[in-house]
Amino acid sequence: MIRNPFHFEAQFRPGVTGPEDGPGYWYMFAGRRLLVRDQGSNRVALPRRRIPRLTATGTQAHFLGELAGQPCFAIDTQAQAQLPDGIVGLDLRELYGRLDGDLFLLGGRAYQILQWDRTHRFCGACGAPTRRDAVQRARICIDCGMAQYPRLTPAMMALVVRERRILLARSPRFPDGMYSALAGFVEPGETLEACVHREVREEVGLEVGNLRYFASQSWPFPHSLMVAYVADHAAGEIRVDGEEVVDAGWFSPEDLPAIPGRLSIAGHLIRTVAARLQDGETW
Repeated sequence: MIRNPFHFEAQFRPGVTGPEDGPGYWYMFAGRRLLVRDQGSNRVALPRRRIPRLTATGTQAHFLGELAGQPCFAIDTQAQAQLPDGIVGLDLRELYGRLDGDLFLLGGRAYQILQWDRTHRFCGACGAPTRRDAVQRARICIDCGMAQYPRLTPAMMALVVRERRILLARSPRFPDGMYSALAGFVEPGETLEACVHREVREEVGLEVGNLRYFASQSWPFPHSLMVAYVADHAAGEIRVDGEEVVDAGWFSPEDLPAIPGRLSIAGHLIRTVAARLQDGETW
């Protein structure tokens, strides 16, 4: 059984209806920055109450649910507001390892809900304003009644194995020297498995088989769901497409290049599979 480090360890009960204010965990965002209390020693904590002077009059909080019995809220703040002493604004990526693990994961949910709420203030069908629904996570058009729900963009990730070697590839967007697993977005009408076959074929010219689900990760930059697989090489030799992938190769577990860090499922996937291959286990 693969342990997924991107699952909540403490009990989280998601919810839509709940208290509108009060003590709890407050995800206060100023644009992309989450406001946190600097505790020194590279550690931070969430405010336990809303900071009133940072939020505009009439700004509504979103109730997220309860984490270990504590209510959790998300709210937008004024992007250019003067922060109180001891409060700093940091991008979510900067908070990995500095904020408690479950609170960090919940930050991705909070960010996505706020991003959805601020970008769906008008109806996509008739252009009229929308309002927040009282009992479900939706915005309802005040004229035609169309409901708009938070959307996710599913994406697959595939680590291809050939005997004791794994396929790693370079995107032109990667930092110098970094390689990762193959990945791509699912197209309309496509299954995750069909996406794996298509993306591997398009990006490196290989055929794969024996797909095994590995794990998933919510990726809130801005609203993706990453679903990772391990696949066996079935046929073909590497032919990179030159656009999404500029270089690719087979690597042994003992000789890996620079790979993504532990914040992303790509790094977890590569490290886990490489360790098992190094121990003589098969996939």
